[in-house]
Amino acid sequence: MSEQLAHNKGHLSHGSPTTILVVDDEKLIRELCVHALWNYRVLQAGTCEEALRIFERESVDLVLSDIMMPGESGIDLLRQVKALDPNATVVIMTGFVDKETILSALKEDADDFLNKPLNLLQLSTTIEKALGRKALREELAQIRRSDEIKNAFLSIVSHKLRTPITGISLFMENLRMGVFEPDDPTFLENVDLASDEVKHLARLVADLLAFSQVMVCGTDVIKHPSDLNEIVADVLIKCREQYYDFDIELETAPCTLPPVLLDPPKIRFALHQVLDNAFKFSGHTGQVSLRLGCDGSFVYLVVSDSGIGIPESEIPKVFEKFYQIDPDNTGQIRGFGLGLYYARDFIRQHGGSINLASEPGLGTTVTIRLPLQ
Repeated sequence: MSEQLAHNKGHLSHGSPTTILVVDDEKLIRELCVHALWNYRVLQAGTCEEALRIFERESVDLVLSDIMMPGESGIDLLRQVKALDPNATVVIMTGFVDKETILSALKEDADDFLNKPLNLLQLSTTIEKALGRKALREELAQIRRSDEIKNAFLSIVSHKLRTPITGISLFMENLRMGVFEPDDPTFLENVDLASDEVKHLARLVADLLAFSQVMVCGTDVIKHPSDLNEIVADVLIKCREQYYDFDIELETAPCTLPPVLLDPPKIRFALHQVLDNAFKFSGHTGQVSLRLGCDGSFVYLVVSDSGIGIPESEIPKVFEKFYQIDPDNTGQIRGFGLGLYYARDFIRQHGGSINLASEPGLGTTVTIRLPLQ
């Protein structure tokens, strides 16, 4: 662990230079801090108001603030910074050692204290320790988030798989017990129902395999010149195969495009998630259209469907992990609520964007934009 903290000195887990915001109305104090913290990116502010503007605009890893300043005090700044980001790290500098000052800062969740006049070695050590504690907190939070995501995923998987398996098991048990006669009309009906459950289960397993591959892809993007029309054609063929029993009217409008720098597997996955939703929610007799074009330095893909649509209040949630539109509240919409989450992530890794517009009963339109360069 100590090796990891040493590696993080000057850079926290996000990989960019560690940024410290020094807040003091005395320029000399600020310059001394800049000199002592030479191995960090240091921003300066002379007032609480200026510091808050910088904190909201910049990615700040630690705030080092004096208590006594014109206007609002360092305690006021501490309170407002913690309100903006409860996990923010704030170290307070003070020439006062009275109990009330310390208690006020502790009450507002100050992370550490430095006495004035400043000892530059003590300053550097205090900052390093505070950043080390911050890195540990972030690591523990990430572990907790990973556990929560894993538990949520396992819960969803078990729930999604249980229903088709139960339906198939009941059919097989009834068949074993002789409940059905070969010439009984309900026998063929139940065969069809069991067959549908098998198909549903097969699609869920295919989705699981696809997401297991996606989850290990990480943030590495391996780009090379690609034919976007070819990728679109491949995805459309796959969707047609998956929904062969749907009578979907498909309209495509390809466009002559220059080669685009892409990571084909990631873009293919993202586009498949969008088209899969368009087919899935359009019903057996819906319409799906796909249009490609070029707009300056971007290419765009527009996928529209005639499906059930999405209420306006639900649209901001569709890119969240595990979220699914389930208008009938059956809990059995195929998939795991991860497709659009990863689709947006992969598109953003390319410097692109994905937007969704929808209205209940009138379908959904998804627009993907990808940079040419």
